[in-house]
Amino acid sequence: VVPSVRQTAALGLGRLADYNVDLAEAVVKAGILPQLVCLLPEENRYYKKTAAFVLRAIAKHSPQLAQAVVQCGALEALVICLEDFDPGVKEGATWAFDYIARHNPELSQAVVDAGAVPLLVLCIQEPEIALKRIAASTLSDISKHSPELAQTVVDAGAIAHLAQMITNPDAKLKRQVLSALSQIAKHSVDLAELVVEAEIFPVVLTCLKDSDEYVKKNGATLIREIAKHSPELSQLIVNSGGVAAVIDCIGSCRGTVRLPGIMMLGYIAAHSENLSMAVIVSKGIPPLCACLIEEHEDHIKAAAAWALGQIGRHTAEHARRVAEANVLPTLLDIYVDTRSSEDLKTKASIFAKKALKNILHKCTHLPALEPLLHDAPPSILKYIIEQFSKVLPHDSKARRLFVTTGGLKKIQEIKAEPGSLLQECITTINNCYPEEIVR
Repeated sequence: VVPSVRQTAALGLGRLADYNVDLAEAVVKAGILPQLVCLLPEENRYYKKTAAFVLRAIAKHSPQLAQAVVQCGALEALVICLEDFDPGVKEGATWAFDYIARHNPELSQAVVDAGAVPLLVLCIQEPEIALKRIAASTLSDISKHSPELAQTVVDAGAIAHLAQMITNPDAKLKRQVLSALSQIAKHSVDLAELVVEAEIFPVVLTCLKDSDEYVKKNGATLIREIAKHSPELSQLIVNSGGVAAVIDCIGSCRGTVRLPGIMMLGYIAAHSENLSMAVIVSKGIPPLCACLIEEHEDHIKAAAAWALGQIGRHTAEHARRVAEANVLPTLLDIYVDTRSSEDLKTKASIFAKKALKNILHKCTHLPALEPLLHDAPPSILKYIIEQFSKVLPHDSKARRLFVTTGGLKKIQEIKAEPGSLLQECITTINNCYPEEIVR
């Protein structure tokens, strides 16, 4: 058959397979793949690009179809294409590798075993932007599955080349580069440290001001994946100005772009009192409160509630700073909100309840607790009254205020189980006052 006819026939098959999973399965069942693959190394560059497109179009639909592509010997042929002089042939082969590797660890391992990773690292060094993008994306999709696969990418020398491209003006390339570094850093302290050693700070912070929303999001995700591992890595982020930059980013955007930044603040605050105070001093509480109020997506509210709980859980001072920002009534509203659907409600309300518990356990700032006495359900009320019972016996000014604001009257109305912790706390408070005032 004339080569141009073969190429046109292959293009037709590729477009059919690309259209939906049923047509892709039909192409596989027709037994065409072995013929397609066996011609790959000898044919001209146009055929190679088209054949790679067919393989990618089939592999993208499911792990089973990707496995069919692997079983017909396609990986070995695609590796030969990665060594081709034509950048278009390399790009086509890289797309096929990406669609195979993204499905699961086993398929990713097959790509690694075929010897593709060192060649993909060479591809990210090529001048063509389109080739760089898809090669970075493929390295990201290989790394995401396991620490071992990420280590393979690291061993091929990918980190240094990826880190250099953080400043590239092309937004789509930056998205993929940041994603690949995130997928490497997420697995372990050691891998995260290797990413940091490539001197990505402070340069990665410029991505948080990028005009492209995905660059912002992936930049914040990379910082989050590093921060979560250890207090030392979090401290390095604080020292490089990372906390302030992420806080600005959360304040300047809306929706899911905020999510990785919110999580990152929570991870940093969770590590230690000092790191939590660094978030507070950098004015991290107000934008987190804003997320609780402004965002409608349940998981974003849940993340903001979780982060505030991590900030407030360390000491009375931490809890006071969170309480003074008027966060507690908002958390309470989210916890008792009956409008959310049942399965979604659980996420935000569970995290709001946990955050309230974390903060209330440490909070001795009574003016912030007082309003909650009148609105809180019994499950939260016990924590609030417990705090009053700790503070009131030692603070005469607070005892006077507790009477004049109606707090003492309110706790007489509470029906507590005899012998329960709540009953003990109420008794402790009542014992601070003469009997006639209590009555």
